[in-house]
Amino acid sequence: MSEIANLQPQAIWKNFDLLTQVPRPSGHLEKVQKFLLDWAASKGVKAFKDEAGNIIMRKPASAGMENRKMVTLQGHMDMVPQKTKDSTHNFETDPIQTYIDGDWVKAKGTTLGSDDGMAVATIMAVMEDDTLKHGPVEAFITADEETTMYGVNHMKADVIEGDILLNLDDETEGEMIIGSAGGVNMTATLEYKPQEVDTNDAAVKVTLHKLFGGHSGLEINEGRCNANKAMARLVQDAIANFEACLAEWKGGNMRNAIPSSAEVVLTLPKENVEAFKEVVAEWRQTFKDEYEPVEQTLELDVEDVALPAYIVPAEIQDNLVDALCAVHNGVYRMIPYNKEVVETSSNLAIVEIGEGHTKFLILIRSSRDSMRECCVETLESCFSMAGMKVETDGEYPAWQPNPKSEIVELMKGIYHELFNEESNVTVVHAGLECGVIGALRPHMDLVSFGPTLRSPHTPNERCNIPSVEKYWKFVKTILERVPEK
Repeated sequence: MSEIANLQPQAIWKNFDLLTQVPRPSGHLEKVQKFLLDWAASKGVKAFKDEAGNIIMRKPASAGMENRKMVTLQGHMDMVPQKTKDSTHNFETDPIQTYIDGDWVKAKGTTLGSDDGMAVATIMAVMEDDTLKHGPVEAFITADEETTMYGVNHMKADVIEGDILLNLDDETEGEMIIGSAGGVNMTATLEYKPQEVDTNDAAVKVTLHKLFGGHSGLEINEGRCNANKAMARLVQDAIANFEACLAEWKGGNMRNAIPSSAEVVLTLPKENVEAFKEVVAEWRQTFKDEYEPVEQTLELDVEDVALPAYIVPAEIQDNLVDALCAVHNGVYRMIPYNKEVVETSSNLAIVEIGEGHTKFLILIRSSRDSMRECCVETLESCFSMAGMKVETDGEYPAWQPNPKSEIVELMKGIYHELFNEESNVTVVHAGLECGVIGALRPHMDLVSFGPTLRSPHTPNERCNIPSVEKYWKFVKTILERVPEK
């Protein structure tokens, strides 16, 4: 057990500590699925795994609470595997190393996994505590939310039975989410025949790294640098003014994370290398000036490397780089009636070029279906002009607010009673599973809330300790006050 297991409320923190010892990156959930089933069996909690890989647990009502509506506590088991450049962490085998920094729990060189490990730890706390007062309660812990929302997109409507869904995947204590954006994945690909390199040339590798990155829904409007978009400007300069040729490009590694690094290998005439290195230094200062004070740790390096065997043919190279420079990235439109919330955005998340293969991966989000399609068509037009094949998949619907939500009104009153503060009822640009669940089970009353997390999807992810205590008190009181059937 680490030091976080003794934090208060221990009911949550000891279970979160257990979770940090179980590898659970998106796409590799066998260990955490087994852990949850074994844990439930050890506690005498009924649990099973459905065909989509989700874990469902059920607990009967406490004495005298049998006539209450059934509550479904919901969160996802997977975490975003991001780490610092110098970290040797293996997300498929290694436990997360946590530590306490003032009022925050953090991880050493990696994402913390509080998104959405706090939800799973809360569910475990409710399921194992026989002193809590509550009506019938079930847990719905979903698979691969962070990548494709696979668990909810492949769930059967009757796998859960609740009347009220408490989604525990929000990241600001005191906030209640009643609506969220939908989304769709876009993949643009191109196969090409590599061209042999001019053996009289030299090669350099340019690396843009130590950017802040971040959640492409919650933080897309904060002006952070997208490593792929910034690198495209530099590469275009290198091609136009230094006779450079593109050999390789690797940028980003998660579709829902703003890319925090990108590297390219370029070839160019030997006599142009030193002048190009001077220009890289100028670009470094330009980027720092443009993104001050957002990107305080930005680094741009250039180094000599061995000459690669192949490069991208000039015409294809130019089309690809032009597309990367031209394609929209970031906020596409704010909500017209609420200009504090993003309506539509795109994130140029992953760029891979080399060895005859090209792949661009983008996540498009919107709370309005027509604007999502508009953004899709805009990006598709850009990539099509570069001769690329464009496909979309993994579409999930927006969650439209319910102004007559019984559970939201109840929770607003409880929050004010407990803390003498008003809660903030709002919508977010992040994609929540509530939209998919609500479409399958339209009778459910849905709301999302949670403790305070910051910088999810980055190695700077952290969970605020005091907020967890308020959140746990809130959860327990909600369960006690659930309306009758």
